[in-house]
Amino acid sequence: MQRPERSGYAEGMYNRKTSLKYVAEWFYLGETVWVTWDRTSWKNKPVKHQPDWPDGAALDEVQKKLTELPPLIFAGEARELTARLGQVAEGNAIVLQAGDCAESFDGFNANAIKHKLKVILQMAVVLSYSAGMPVVKIGRIAGQFAKPRSKPTETIDDTELPSFLGHMVNDATFSEKDRRPDPQRLLQAYNQSASTLNLLRAFTQGGFADLNRLQSWNLDFVAQSPQGKRYEQLAQEISKALKFMEVAGISPDSAQFQETDFYTSHEALILQYEEALTRKDSLTGDFYDCSAHMLWIGERTRQLDGAHVEFMRGINNPIGCKVGPTATPDDVIALCEALNPKRIPGRLTLIVRMGADTIETGLPPLLEAVKKTDHKVVWLSDPMHGNTFTSDSGHKTRHLDSVMKEVTGFFAAHKKAGTWPGGIHVELTGDNVTECLGGAAPIETADLQKRYETMCDPRLNANQSLDLAFAVSELVR
Repeated sequence: MQRPERSGYAEGMYNRKTSLKYVAEWFYLGETVWVTWDRTSWKNKPVKHQPDWPDGAALDEVQKKLTELPPLIFAGEARELTARLGQVAEGNAIVLQAGDCAESFDGFNANAIKHKLKVILQMAVVLSYSAGMPVVKIGRIAGQFAKPRSKPTETIDDTELPSFLGHMVNDATFSEKDRRPDPQRLLQAYNQSASTLNLLRAFTQGGFADLNRLQSWNLDFVAQSPQGKRYEQLAQEISKALKFMEVAGISPDSAQFQETDFYTSHEALILQYEEALTRKDSLTGDFYDCSAHMLWIGERTRQLDGAHVEFMRGINNPIGCKVGPTATPDDVIALCEALNPKRIPGRLTLIVRMGADTIETGLPPLLEAVKKTDHKVVWLSDPMHGNTFTSDSGHKTRHLDSVMKEVTGFFAAHKKAGTWPGGIHVELTGDNVTECLGGAAPIETADLQKRYETMCDPRLNANQSLDLAFAVSELVR
C-alpha cells in the first residue's frame, strides 16, 4: 500500500485499546496510521449543539459566500502561536486567554474593544513583571459569537422557542422571529470579526501597547480602587526600569517595547462557519481554520467520535479542548491521540474547568496520566464555568473567591505532580459591570442588578480581573 498524499490527511498513532469501532476508518502503514479527512468529513459524524437551520438553501448560499471571502488570519500567524504555546508546554512562558463569554452585535464599538484590550494588557503586565516570564496573550474575541446551551429550547409562559445560541445564530429577544436561526448572521459575524481584528492589530502594533504608556491602560473607574492603585505602583516600577535601560543604552523606542503580540480565539461551535473559513496554506499544503489563530472544543462537544473532534483534528491551528469533572484519564489520553498524534508541543491545550470543590481531586489523575505519555500539552485553568450559580436575586453569577479557589487548586495539583500550570482562561470585560460577586472592591448580591449586562455568562469586571492577575502572579512566582 502506498503512502497517501499529505493533503487531506492527518497523521497519527492508533491506540488499539481506544475503540474497535474506529478500525474501519484507519489505514495501517507500519507504526503510522493515516486517516482520511477533509473539510466536510465532520458531517459523517454525530454532531451536537448545532442550530436547526430552517432554510438549507440559504445556509448553503451563505457558506459559499464565506468560502470566497478573505481569511481573517494567516497560516503563518497560527504557526507562530503554536511555537509560542510550545514554550508554555516546556514551562518557559504562561498563557492569558481572556475576553467576553459571547460577543454581541449590539454592543460593537471601538471603545468596548479598546477597554477590553486594556484590561488584558494590564493583566499580562502584572503576570509578566511579577512572575518574571513571557505571557502569551490570546483574546476570546473576533469570533466568539456562539454558545452551546444545556437545552435546545426555552419556555416562558407556556411558549417554547429555540434557545439563544449567540448572535451568530439568533437573537436573545424572546420572540419567534428573533429566535429563528438565520444564516445571514454568519456573514455579520465574519464582518464584525474582520473589523475587530483590524482594530486589534492597529492597537497592538501602532503604539497603544507601548510599555512607556502603562499608566494610560488604567481605566478611569479602576484607577482609584485598591487594584488600580496597586497596578499604578507596579507601572511606576516598570517605568523606572525602562529609564534605567535607556541610561544603559537600550532604547525604549524599539518595537520590543512599543508593540505586542496578540492572538484571537473562539469556540469552534458552528461547524458550517468553521468549514467555510478553512483554507489550504499555499506554503505548506496544510489546512488552517482562518477564522481565528486558535480554536477550542467545548466540554459539551468533545465526544471522541463526534463531529467537532473530527473537524478539529484535521486543521493545523493550535487547538484547545475543555476538560470538565466527568473526564477520565482514558478520555484525556484518547483526545491527545486524536487531536495531536504528531506530539507537536503547543498544538494542544487542555483547558480544565472542574469547579472549586472538585479541582484538587479531579485534576491529579489527569495530570499523572498525561505525564506518563510523551504528549507535550499546555494546561490552562478555566476557573469560571465550573463555579456558576443562581443568586438569591435570580441572577446567574460567580463569586471571585470560588474562581481564585479553583486557580489555587489548579496550581497546587501541578506542583504536586511536577507539571507546569500553563496559565488561565477567563471571561471578562473592560466595562464597569456588576455580574460576578466579591473582589477587593466587593460586589454584593444586591449590586448585581445595577449593571448586569451580559448576554449569557457573568464576566469579571476590570477590578476583579486585576485581583485575579495579582493572585495568579503570586502563584506562578
